[in-house]
Amino acid sequence: MSLPTDEYASILRRLDEEARLRSIPGENEHICTDLTSNDYLGLGARGTEFDAELLRRFPDASFTSSASRLLSRRQKHHKMLEDRLEELYGKPALLFNSGYHANVGITSALAVPGTLFVCDKAIHASVIDGLAVGKADFRRFPHNDMERLETVLSRHASDYRRVIIAAESVYSMDGDTAPLQRLVEIRHRYPNAMIYLDEAHGVGVRGDKGLGLAEECGLIGEIDIIVGTFGKALASSGAFVAASGDLVRFLINCARPLIFSTALPPVCAARSLLMLEKSICMPEERRHLASISERFRKSLKAITGEESVSQSQIVPLITGDAAKAVALASELRTLGFDSLPIRRPTVAPGTERIRFSLNASLGIRDVDSLADALKTLLQT
Repeated sequence: MSLPTDEYASILRRLDEEARLRSIPGENEHICTDLTSNDYLGLGARGTEFDAELLRRFPDASFTSSASRLLSRRQKHHKMLEDRLEELYGKPALLFNSGYHANVGITSALAVPGTLFVCDKAIHASVIDGLAVGKADFRRFPHNDMERLETVLSRHASDYRRVIIAAESVYSMDGDTAPLQRLVEIRHRYPNAMIYLDEAHGVGVRGDKGLGLAEECGLIGEIDIIVGTFGKALASSGAFVAASGDLVRFLINCARPLIFSTALPPVCAARSLLMLEKSICMPEERRHLASISERFRKSLKAITGEESVSQSQIVPLITGDAAKAVALASELRTLGFDSLPIRRPTVAPGTERIRFSLNASLGIRDVDSLADALKTLLQT
């Protein structure tokens, strides 16, 4: 007699056979160069360095909020962070518990009748999940293909009251960037269009103050909805949206992950504010990160003969096969480099890869040593 869980076990066996079985990694047992995390400024790697300052500046920041944002009275530090974000982005801000919560909550709430989402095909899964939750009308265009985007808009924009064009600033798997200037130019040709920009991998590392690619391009004022996270370059937790006052008030009333989730603890909001202020003052780290990223991309090209699509600190090495990606990650670890294989469904079949996440704490010697290790492994 079969058990109710037998089919789940069968799925796990199939994933294992396809070299796609995942597990949660443990702590590093050996000293390795970490190329796995999104700690792009190296703030998280500095451990408890900021704890004393956090306690000194925010001694009343509680470790629990005990209720949702709409019910909790412990809101002072959340409001301080939102106010600072509004100063920086020039538009009201609203906190969410994570980037996933933000994208699911915002897109599902905005999917009112008469709305069409037009999404870059490489948009993060959380946006697609939000559209599914909201039962939204949506269409996708090939990654960064502005001509196809225009084709979709010319055919369908007039059929809807509003069109929301969704893209990421820095794409998390290929490390390339959205053509923001082109997006803005196209948006201006459609009076009912808005731009939704996920800056998860841009916040902290792009722009003079680290506000993201929109700041770097001088286009913050042209982007209707900017989503950013604190859990990557800013080494904290949570996420935010910066948008018009009406949109923020709408989300307070209609974004279910905000309404029905216990709010972030005030101490998390306080830490995010501290990390935000630290990151604003790290232009040299941003320049260094851009420099070593470019150096590593050139090294990869010399090894593989192929131009990298990356334009950021995220640099992929395509293996095209899950088993090869797993094996390469294992070999790199024996040489002192901690990297992880990326397999479907995170990426499309045939594009399996090692995703190298560089950070500002790495030096030129680190990226050169990594390139030497890859050259040895790939050319033997």
